[in-house]
Amino acid sequence: MNVQCELCPKGCVIAPGQSGECRIRINIDGKLAAVTYGHPCSVHVDPVEKKPMYHFLPGTGILSVATVGCNLHCKNCQNWEISQQNPEDVSAAFLPPENIPPLAVKHNCPSVAYTYSEPLAWYEYTLDGCIGARDAGLRNVLVTAGYANRPPLEKLFRYVDGMNIDIKAMSDEFYRDICGGTLQPVLNACMLAKSSGVWVELTNLVIPTLNDSDKDLQKLCRWAAAEMGEDTPLHFSRFFPHYKMKNLPQTPAETLDRAEQIARAEGLRHVYIGNLDRPKGNNTYCHACNRLLVERRGFVVVRNDIAGGKCPDCKTEVSGIWK
Repeated sequence: MNVQCELCPKGCVIAPGQSGECRIRINIDGKLAAVTYGHPCSVHVDPVEKKPMYHFLPGTGILSVATVGCNLHCKNCQNWEISQQNPEDVSAAFLPPENIPPLAVKHNCPSVAYTYSEPLAWYEYTLDGCIGARDAGLRNVLVTAGYANRPPLEKLFRYVDGMNIDIKAMSDEFYRDICGGTLQPVLNACMLAKSSGVWVELTNLVIPTLNDSDKDLQKLCRWAAAEMGEDTPLHFSRFFPHYKMKNLPQTPAETLDRAEQIARAEGLRHVYIGNLDRPKGNNTYCHACNRLLVERRGFVVVRNDIAGGKCPDCKTEVSGIWK
């Protein structure tokens, strides 16, 4: 008997013994099973800045877990070795959800990230991990492409504190051609997260010739300011040739500088540049008085002057989760 998956907009109809597009949700005897549940292929302690989350407990470590699987198939994927593989082809450890919180505590991590591949594809593991971490007094972070249906997201967001959502481009054509998906569900996920009280930061990988025009960048920034709010951090990330997209050059530094200028012109207050060592590109400043608040060198916080969530000079509130 075929089974239809209702997790994401693709709505895969899966024959017995077969998987959906994510490779990890399999029809076993007429029942849908998430076969990577409790078996992460990657478990690390990262700086939270690596996610990237810049307005979320800066300078702290975050326990990061991932299983194989993704419901998108981006030609430029940086983690294709796990996101685009079959579960039987990648080594995995045994880490049931109830073992995640004590592992985070052991490594002095106040939060847990579900990251690297696509945590919404391995939804049940992510959900149970978030519930257990919340019960243990830890915070939860999703690093995601945001490609899922509303009902499962509503349930999950009750236990999520922060998210970095990757908006690939403000183009449905881009999503279809490059990612094997569509744009609107991602925008819906962003807005639902915000309305659910989740702290959201956005990332846009700027790819030469594909999403780097002034029009592309302006459309993204204008939407972010209008729908997500001017305090929403936006991370522009430098593209490097990866996976099935080795024919394009890395993003010029000048393009990322231009992206930052466009974002600020559209009213966004916190704009960052990733995958590139750029003066001031990783620092957080007070939008009211321009005081340096958080100084970063790479993923290392060398200075954090935010006091009680506010600028110590002008007392302007700085949006984020700081303690």
